[in-house]
Amino acid sequence: MTFSGHPIDTPPRAPSPIHRFGTLAVHAGSPHDPVTGAVIEPISLSTTYAQTSVGKPVGLYEYTRSANPNRTNFETAIAALEHARHALAFASGSATTAIILQSLAAGSHVVSVSDVYGGTHRYFTQVASAHGVTVTFSPSIELDIAELIRAETKLIWIESPSNPTLSLVDIRAVSSVAHQHGILVVVDNTFLSPYVQNPLDHGADIVVHSVTKYINGHSDVLMGCAAFNSDALKTRLAFLQNAIGAVPSPFDCWLAHRGLKTLHLRAREASRNANMVAEALQASPHVTSVNYPGLSSHPHRMIALKQHRDGMGGGMLSFRIKGGKKAAERFCEATQIFTLAESLGGVESLCELPSSMTHAGIPKAQREAAGVFDDLVRLSCGVEDGVDLVQDVRSALEKAVVAAKLSNGAFNGVNGYA
Repeated sequence: MTFSGHPIDTPPRAPSPIHRFGTLAVHAGSPHDPVTGAVIEPISLSTTYAQTSVGKPVGLYEYTRSANPNRTNFETAIAALEHARHALAFASGSATTAIILQSLAAGSHVVSVSDVYGGTHRYFTQVASAHGVTVTFSPSIELDIAELIRAETKLIWIESPSNPTLSLVDIRAVSSVAHQHGILVVVDNTFLSPYVQNPLDHGADIVVHSVTKYINGHSDVLMGCAAFNSDALKTRLAFLQNAIGAVPSPFDCWLAHRGLKTLHLRAREASRNANMVAEALQASPHVTSVNYPGLSSHPHRMIALKQHRDGMGGGMLSFRIKGGKKAAERFCEATQIFTLAESLGGVESLCELPSSMTHAGIPKAQREAAGVFDDLVRLSCGVEDGVDLVQDVRSALEKAVVAAKLSNGAFNGVNGYA
């Protein structure tokens, strides 16, 4: 063993597909440094790499936009966890969506679920058309898919669970129809993460994530990724990744890879907490409905049992509160542990009002057709103690609904309007 610049004799660390999720999460894409033996990869900030002669780099890398060691390691880990041959990382989840749509020829048609992330809806309706791609939205894609397919349809876009109403889609059922017509199926798996669901195992061709959310898990990285098995897709999407340049920084890749190592622990705890909160909400007289795939009352519970690890519901849920939009606003402002903020999937719990925040750019009629009403509150359960989260929700409901009624009643009585 030496530290003079020569490799240290360390055993290889190359997890294989036989290893389970937690082992892969910790070790995939994480070789020990051959010179120092460091078990955690260094951050490679260099933008360019030396060449021994013209066109012959010393190693695998030439220029950081094309490839970077931290990005390569992160992509290797994502591919392993999504049971994919390939994975690519991008500057954001929105950039991932954009590059997949950019890979389609002008004149292509896309079919999408109606209930999608507001940024995805914005891209589909306001940007994709600029390069000749049209999108048709369906509130019941499993039932409508055969009728919606056209000769020019090239892509089916699924969110399962959907954002923010937590509807599920039978990925195998949609993929089976799509593949009969040579159409690719993309599944946005952001809400569940690779730990809870692996869409490629159910027939999807591409799985995408906003890495910002569960994969990184600490609310300090903006990033996206896509995983798939096709070599042809790898060639096409990697070309666009490099040509467009929507790539994450080495430091972001390092942070996201670090977050990925504890994904299974965080996802399990977030799902457990969300289940506790969902049950409390379902039992509350101040709530009209709860959307959570972990509940037996969820209309797509059988899909969750088929597609999700151990039938888990994940860490996301939404509910409609009695008292309308004002009550929903009061709830979000009354919580003490849940922070009123956009985004999701971090270690901290968040709450938001989709109609006024993440989905505000979607016309009201379209929002409501997809179930996104003004009184709908979305919760992202973190990894705090679940008992505390339940108490926080119950207390906020009392303040938002009961206290508001009492306050209004007292006011009306004093002024003769009771």
